Amino acid sequence: MNRRWSCWMGLWVGVALSCGVAAQGAKPLRIGLIGPFTGPSADFGLPMLNGAKLAVDEINAAGGYLGRPLELVIKDDTANADVGLQQSQEVLKEGVVGTIGFCNTGVAMKSLETFQTAKAPLIVPCATGTPITAKYPAPESYIFRTSARDGIQAPFVVDDIVSRGWTKVAIFADKTPYGEGGMNDVVRALAAKNLQPVFVARFDLGVKDLQTELKAAQAAGANVVFSYTVGPENAVIAKGRQALKWAVPQVGAWPLSFPFFIDGAKEAAEGALMAQTFIAEPSNERRISFLTAYARKFNTKKITVPMAAAQAYDTVYLLTYAILSIRDGNLSGPSVKAALETMPRVYYGVTATHEHPFSKDDKDAITSNMLVMGMVKNGLVTFAYPEDRTRNLFVQRKR
Repeated sequence: MNRRWSCWMGLWVGVALSCGVAAQGAKPLRIGLIGPFTGPSADFGLPMLNGAKLAVDEINAAGGYLGRPLELVIKDDTANADVGLQQSQEVLKEGVVGTIGFCNTGVAMKSLETFQTAKAPLIVPCATGTPITAKYPAPESYIFRTSARDGIQAPFVVDDIVSRGWTKVAIFADKTPYGEGGMNDVVRALAAKNLQPVFVARFDLGVKDLQTELKAAQAAGANVVFSYTVGPENAVIAKGRQALKWAVPQVGAWPLSFPFFIDGAKEAAEGALMAQTFIAEPSNERRISFLTAYARKFNTKKITVPMAAAQAYDTVYLLTYAILSIRDGNLSGPSVKAALETMPRVYYGVTATHEHPFSKDDKDAITSNMLVMGMVKNGLVTFAYPEDRTRNLFVQRKR
């Protein structure tokens, strides 16, 4: 293990921590982890789980929380909102100091009230629907997030496509809360540039054919397709364009980096563009360390959804940094919330350099300057622009 990671606690906390295994027999400090570890969203739920596990192992090797090992209380929501609600209620019975959870916006939205009512901090590392951190007034909210909300992803992508001259936008969005919110974010981002979509298609999850809608978008003069869905429907759109021999680009938020799209669409996915917080290339020491440790621990050369793994990894560290700043031993929900809002030390993470990631008035850790444009090339996601690869040598800070 990289010594910088294994000794991180003793370097900044200023307490007597040895860089070794957490004390034998010490009572574990429990952290909830909820996500889709089976079912249709497991392709990004499992990397989220693995990223969290990797961080916990590293922190425990460094001494845990004042000698107490961290322990994940893992709950599978199967990407089902009702199951997610039940698992949220269950995890709060397990004595957790905080919960990391949710990949699906609809699943998250149904469970937010459970955490807010219980005054139990929830940090969302994957789900990106803008309403997640907007449901409650920020000063009172116990809902934090370390993924890039669609409210910044959509404008970021719109800025890029407009700069390329692609201003006749067709939006294809599913009918889930994720698709609904993403579509609204794209429409707002276009309106800010005095543009409006030339065509909008809505569809149910599981749709196998969107030829009628694609032909209508083509007839409307669209020169780019902006898709908002998390599953194989993205591939349905790409393969439909290919079948029509309609050579317009497909752009979107981070689900265009998922296996459902890249493996499902195959050559039709080539050239697709999407917003990313993390691209699995060894662009600096932190990312090299993370990618090497992940590959070793999980015996794999490829992370199915690298962003999910990296964001969950950083989230575990951020929560641990927060609770280590609590000097009076009070690990109640309100105390942990306050600690997250006032973190005194910088966390040098994989996706970003987190200096004051949260505040009383801001529960989103990611800002648009932390994003880069990814592009599908030869079945992998790489940097769309050489300058982003260069800029990515330096991990960005919040603005």
